[in-house]
Amino acid sequence: MVEEMSFCIKDVLKRPLFHRAALIAGEKGIYREVRWVHILEITHAAPYVSKNDLILTTGLWLKRSVESGLDYMLQIIDHETAGLCIEFGTTIDQIPEKIIELCNKYDFPLILFRQPVRFEEITQDIHSFLINRHFEVMKNLERFSRKQQQIILQSTDIPAVLRLLHTYTSSQVVYLSSTEMNKFYPEVDKKSAEQFSAFYKEKKNDLISLREASVLKMDDCRFFLIQPVVCFGQVFSHVGIILPQSHPTEYMMLLSDYTAKAVATLLLRTQFLEEKILRNQNELIQDILSRRIESEEQAQMRMGLPELNGENYLFIGGIIEFEHDVTEAGPEQMEAMNQDILVLIRSLLKKYRMYHLIMMKSNQIYLLCAKETLNGESAILLKDNIRALIEGLKKYIEQVLGRLAFHAGFGKTSQKLLETWRSFNEACQVIELSKTVPSMKHCCFYDDLGIYQLLKAVPQPFLITFISDQLGSLIAYDGKHHLNLIKTLDVYFRNMGSKGETARQLFIHRQTLYNRLEKLADLLGDNFFEPQRRYCLEMALLGYEMLGSGHSEKIT
Repeated sequence: MVEEMSFCIKDVLKRPLFHRAALIAGEKGIYREVRWVHILEITHAAPYVSKNDLILTTGLWLKRSVESGLDYMLQIIDHETAGLCIEFGTTIDQIPEKIIELCNKYDFPLILFRQPVRFEEITQDIHSFLINRHFEVMKNLERFSRKQQQIILQSTDIPAVLRLLHTYTSSQVVYLSSTEMNKFYPEVDKKSAEQFSAFYKEKKNDLISLREASVLKMDDCRFFLIQPVVCFGQVFSHVGIILPQSHPTEYMMLLSDYTAKAVATLLLRTQFLEEKILRNQNELIQDILSRRIESEEQAQMRMGLPELNGENYLFIGGIIEFEHDVTEAGPEQMEAMNQDILVLIRSLLKKYRMYHLIMMKSNQIYLLCAKETLNGESAILLKDNIRALIEGLKKYIEQVLGRLAFHAGFGKTSQKLLETWRSFNEACQVIELSKTVPSMKHCCFYDDLGIYQLLKAVPQPFLITFISDQLGSLIAYDGKHHLNLIKTLDVYFRNMGSKGETARQLFIHRQTLYNRLEKLADLLGDNFFEPQRRYCLEMALLGYEMLGSGHSEKIT
């Protein structure tokens, strides 16, 4: 059916008026699509030609020089025209060898009429044919769309959509996915399937960033028209068609685009159905948090983890907290946003092949993720996948939801599912720090908190007393005189006592800094920069920043 729906140079050569014409160059370009015929004799072709035009000429531009002829040819090649037909006898009797070499280099069809021909008859013939063909293409696309809609309404069967594409293209259709098995219509042998998979794996990183169709060269005889399947701004799979030429027709592009959108619709529907089915996961996460499960085997069975031969799982718990503006969004819109975000997160977890549980609680999403411990780098891979998930969520929110802010925190990994309650507690600490400590704003993992792990473990009353003992006099003085001594001390320590750099970062004159340092010495003692004293002050500064301004009144 592709032969019926595309009109290319190969088809032009079969028209009655071209029986005495010869293709003398650019044989590999016979599949270039022809959308219109244009008679052109002027030497400056660029403003007057369009993509996929077939140019008819008597070669008047060749009378000037070979160089001007080459320039003319480069103009029409750069404009992606379909090909060039030259008539002998009226103006010229030979074509320079350099012109033929140029056409062969760019696979640009060069057709020669050795006897005079009426260009008007050619244009009438092809234009009539193209107009009639256009109506047929539109009817065919409409039929394709109707059948596709019937499939979508009847089931969530992606293979049926792909088989329909094969029926309308008569070409090899390939479905490449990062979350499920690749599919081929018609079926291919094992060796060919492995070649496709290897090719996709090699190009995968480049394809993930594409949001439009692209043509990739597989070998000298095959080209791969590949269309991304996009859901929530993320690429989850690709629909591909194997073609014999590098220039797919508009008809083929539309068919692949329709199919990719249909697959995206089915993927989303499947995800929403899974969302309803898997809501009972809330109960399992609640049982883990409250430590109501005694058996590790029972917990893994309830999570639905398959048994591994000699290997174990690595688990991690995390929380994503959103700052919804209920007054602006309204409860209904907020619920819709939550649902979309849940579907996206589940899709991303599936994309990165992580076993998971999800629970939505108010403005927080609890995630429990599991990965097989296949090698020593499993923890690194698990964290890399989570970072990619957070980045995908961030990109979707920026593109679709705009100003919705969120914080993400994940605890330490564990080899036992029953111990992930600790991971969730650690995730809460990460989120608390990301809200109060600017330097921790983009921190996602408890392992990356550093000294804040120790500070969070200190009972708050004891920490407040420690901060008061170390910094109480400065806090009280700043409260009365607004000299910003706490900030000055912090920046001074961070710059290892460099007065010039401290003054620059505080945007103050160096003499102003000297005055503040004298006041710090008066309040803290002259030894405040000595190691033992400085360690205590630095810890107190970190604790003060971690507690936030809401605890200032408790520190005296």
